[in-house]
Amino acid sequence: MSERTGSTAISRRLLDSGAAAQTIDDEGAVGLLTRVVSLPSPSGHEDRVARALVKAMAGAGARAHVDEVGNAVGVWGNGPVNVVFLGHMDTAPGVIPVRVEDGALYGRGSVDAKGSLCTAIVAASRLDVRVLSRLTVWVVGAVEEEAPSSRGCRHALITLPRPEFLVVGEPSGWDRYTLGYKGRVSAWLEATRSSAHTSREEPSAPELLLEAYAEVRRWVELDNAGARGGFDRLQVTLRGLESVDDGLLETCSGEVVFRLPPRWSAVDLSRHLQGMPLGASVRLTPMSTEEPVHAENASPLARAFRVAIRACGGTPRPVVKSGTSDMNVAAGTWNVPMLAYGPGDSALDHTPVERLPLDEYRRAIEVLSSALSELARL
Repeated sequence: MSERTGSTAISRRLLDSGAAAQTIDDEGAVGLLTRVVSLPSPSGHEDRVARALVKAMAGAGARAHVDEVGNAVGVWGNGPVNVVFLGHMDTAPGVIPVRVEDGALYGRGSVDAKGSLCTAIVAASRLDVRVLSRLTVWVVGAVEEEAPSSRGCRHALITLPRPEFLVVGEPSGWDRYTLGYKGRVSAWLEATRSSAHTSREEPSAPELLLEAYAEVRRWVELDNAGARGGFDRLQVTLRGLESVDDGLLETCSGEVVFRLPPRWSAVDLSRHLQGMPLGASVRLTPMSTEEPVHAENASPLARAFRVAIRACGGTPRPVVKSGTSDMNVAAGTWNVPMLAYGPGDSALDHTPVERLPLDEYRRAIEVLSSALSELARL
């Protein structure tokens, strides 16, 4: 089915159901995306976007509100099958002038992940009464996904009913869906020594830290000796070095971030790091963790997306990602079929050229609406 043919079919169903007044058409979809991307929303400052999304969802037929932590929540339908679409409103730092060039909308959050949230709102607005008699569709714009807290997701996990299906709003590309994310362990690496004159021939605190980090990297390479592909590799990065000397004690410290394949649990890796022999003057202390996640491709949810992508003229392909998302957080509480979906190229996340092709955005709306309709047939 072509995109144009599919949109016509959906519009006809909505007219037949009497819901056309609440439907967001393609022009309205682009307008919504542009408005939302134009509102800056770094972590902890998502209130303006939340209000804009609630207004859009209420106008599209949802029961909508801003919850206690600032999440934007919209609910369509009253069916027995709960489907939660969990996206996030906050973005990485940086301002990109919002504009359309060569058919793509530029702006911070266009890909990661306001495009996914707008996709869900428009798709939900296009569902007919038959689908909404079978499904209850929750669209949640969460706060603080880009922050270590994942505050919005954690609040949703304890306040929303446990769904039958979970879709996390993250860029996958319109014809792909994401089944897995690596886990994450953030650790604090610190080296100390007594202050001394630079003429003394002994390692400084920065040198002690760099030697310890080199040892960590050597261990990681040994651990990866039998890895099969990039998703199976343990990754490590040193971030944000700082050195301080108060005249009595010299300290050098920095954050070490590990990306975990499913063969490592965050608990096991944290325990291993604490026991690594890095020297009496060096400490490696785990601070925060997120477990890796890999969902089943044989689930009814994944099947619904494959059917929808094919119906829209694409060749569906499941993918896995080396980053993390709220899917890592949700998987620990909701043991349900899940995946991540949204338009855009995730390689553009957090970059100065973040942009979303509008044709891809429209195709993703079509796919998501079709996938929800497919779930209603189960």
